[in-house]
This record gives sequence, structure tokens and C-alpha cells, in this order.
Amino acid sequence: MKVPLLDLRAQYASIRAEVDRAIREVVESQQFILGPKVRELEETLAAYLGVPFAVGLSSGTDALLAALWALEVGPGDRVVVPAYSFFATAGVVMRLGAQPVFVDIDPATYGLDPAALEQVTGELPEAERRRIKAIVPVHLFGQCAEMKAITRVAEALGAHVVEDAAQAIGAQYRDGRGAGTLGAFGCFSFYPSKNLGAYGDAGLVVCQDPELARRVRLLRGHGAEPKYHHLVVGGNLRLDAIQAAVLLAKLPHLEQWTAGRRGHAAAYDRLFADSGLVAAGHVRTPVAAYRSPRLDRDHIYNQYVIRADRRDALQQFLTARGVGTEIYYPLPFHLQPCFRSLGYREGQFPESERAARETLALPVYPELGPDQRAYVVEQVAAFYRP
Repeated sequence: MKVPLLDLRAQYASIRAEVDRAIREVVESQQFILGPKVRELEETLAAYLGVPFAVGLSSGTDALLAALWALEVGPGDRVVVPAYSFFATAGVVMRLGAQPVFVDIDPATYGLDPAALEQVTGELPEAERRRIKAIVPVHLFGQCAEMKAITRVAEALGAHVVEDAAQAIGAQYRDGRGAGTLGAFGCFSFYPSKNLGAYGDAGLVVCQDPELARRVRLLRGHGAEPKYHHLVVGGNLRLDAIQAAVLLAKLPHLEQWTAGRRGHAAAYDRLFADSGLVAAGHVRTPVAAYRSPRLDRDHIYNQYVIRADRRDALQQFLTARGVGTEIYYPLPFHLQPCFRSLGYREGQFPESERAARETLALPVYPELGPDQRAYVVEQVAAFYRP
């Protein structure tokens, strides 16, 4: 049996007519850059997320970049980020000339560890602490970071909170509020593998403040207001209309797809428990840190990530048996060659390093069948069988 990590063909087959019609409308309109489809998407997603302002951008990376840029992060500033995340979280900080400050993760949520955040920022010299302009918690794999404690530290530092919600659209924090709506900015990615994915790169920034929204709109179009009159030096960070149309066609299905992922995750949890792999210590299934009867999207499982004994050998075994997997992420930031000049060392962020050694993402896309789920767990069990 073949079980791919992600099967976008299966998703397209189920919504082909809607997507094809949406793309055709844009082609017939010949309005490809920004325009009415992008405005419609912004308004629709603002309503879905419960925020007053949403700005479409060219990617999730550019959403993070624009948010920090709008907050005037630049040379001499410090931005706190987790040591374990997708590269863009830290990369955009360096692109703006600022310096990332790495903090270890919580091993359950994979988000910024609030205790480590307090320790790291508390140990900085006062002059360095005053340079912290923003803190970027990441809602990794579809579950929120511990925002209440993180926000408390940010307020004490006088720093902005910019949420990297690239993998968490629709996820709920413990108080019921949505990922991306708890800070100065929330940044989303619509990369094709996301729960809500475009047919290329696309992103979104949301916020509560009209002036911050205006700044992001200004920056995404070369700082021009009106056209050809440049108030600031911005960039070409615009969302194109075809991607907006695809996302509008897909959005009505998002809740159903998220429910499907959550159902697969619950089934995996049961299958792994019944297999004895968890009791034997070979596999640890994801922790839903905010599980509550009041929440129906405490975790949206953009990825179903296990921790596995002998992870690399397990991945090779599963690949040979036709099971798609991925390692998110094999090298934490402080060990990346491009950040060597920052002076961090191996062993400094043990939870991030442990996650990089142990984590493995398994197939969890909505169209996954029960026989495929069972096969995945059977093959994991076969690897560990004496």
C-alpha cells in the first residue's frame, strides 16, 4: 500500500468544479494583481477569524516580514523567536537587519517555553533587554503556544507580540480565541500543504489596529499611496488574484477538512495506544495541551507529529514500505550555519535539539482512509517488532 504524506490530487478531485470556475473568473476578468478577489478574500477571512483587518500578501514569509517591518523593526533591534521552527520565523528578522534572540521550546506544544522566555530575557544586560522590539511565538503544527504567559513577558518588556500562525488557521487558544488574533499581528501562510492551501505561495496578516493595517498595505505595494507616489520604501509583497480566488473556493470546506484531520489524529492516538508502542516508549503521540469540552479546534493538526525512538531509521523503513513522512525540522536555528555568527552553541537549547532528533510527521490529510491509517501504524509497529 502507498500512503503519501499529502495527497493534494484527492482534494482537488473533490472540489474541481469550484476551483476551476474560480480561476476561470479571474482569467476572464484579466485582473491578476490585487483587485476585487483579493479584497473579497481579505473581508471573508477577517470575518472568519473575528478581526477587523486582514491584508493579503504574497507568502507566509512575507506576512512575517511585513508585520515586523510595519512595527519598524530594524538594525540594532532584537526579536525573540523560538529556536525550533520553520526558517522564515528567524530569517525575516535578519533580513530586516535586526538580531534574533533564540529561546527554547515547550516539549508538549513546540511553542515558546514561557519559563525559558523569562529566563533568557531576564539574563540579558539591561541595554540588550531594552532593544527587544518584538516576540514571535509560533503556533507550530496546528496548536497555539502558551500566549497568556508570553504576552505577560512581552508587556513587561514593552515589546510587540507578532504571532506566527502559518500552520494554525482556525486553531483555538485555551480561552477560545483564535490563533493569530492575540497579538499586534497574526501571520498566516497558505502554502499548498497548509490546512487552507493556495495553488502557490500566498499569505495574510491580521490585526486590530487600523494604522498597523494601513502600514502593511503600504509596504506590500512599494510604499505607494497613491500609485507612483511613494511615501516609504516598501516591497512587492502583493497577493495575486488567482490565489485569492482559489482560497475563496476552498474556504467553505476548511471546517470539514479540519474536522477530518482531527478525526485522523484521534484514530492514530487510539491505534498507537492499542499497539503497545506508546507503553513501550517507542512512540509518543502529540499532546493536545488545551483539550476541553468548550473547544472544538484546540489542535488543527496541520501535521500529526510523533516522537520516535531511532527516528531516522524508522523514517527509512517507512519510506521503503510506501509511507510518506517528513522531519519538521532536522536542525534548530542555533545550529544553522547562517546563524553561526550569533554565537550560540550546541546543547544550549536542549528541547529544540531533542525535537529535531525525535519528531516525525505522519500522513494526516483529510482524504486519508481508515485502512491507510491502520497501515501506517502497522508499519511503525513492524519496525519496532522484536
